[in-house]
Amino acid sequence: MTNPQETALLYNLEGSQEGRKLKLLLLQMKVRIRVIDPAQYLQPLGALAGIREIPVSSPEYQGPGFEDPMLVLRGFSDSRLDLLLQSMRRQQIRIPLKAVLTRENQTWDSLQLHRELIREHQAMRQL
Repeated sequence: MTNPQETALLYNLEGSQEGRKLKLLLLQMKVRIRVIDPAQYLQPLGALAGIREIPVSSPEYQGPGFEDPMLVLRGFSDSRLDLLLQSMRRQQIRIPLKAVLTRENQTWDSLQLHRELIREHQAMRQL
């Protein structure tokens, strides 16, 4: 993963105020945007984010999916990630389920990541 283009995977944000504000912010930052459809939920996250070494292999997802807005980011430096998160806070764009693509999670599918983020989010709220 050498110098990847900054990419944002957007889930369940179509038609929402949050989605419009986030898309505008990402466009201003020149971040590549991929809107993920529920049929793509079984694809590896890395493949969705454009990592060529991770093949698109899974069949289309046919299940109920999830309704929570979710954001997955790839290729951001620490300073660019900080800028994005600060801008989201300033513009009151609230998407509790956020993740950065890593070596560990790039082979997960969207459903696995969603389950993990929900688990982490619930654990944080209990602190």
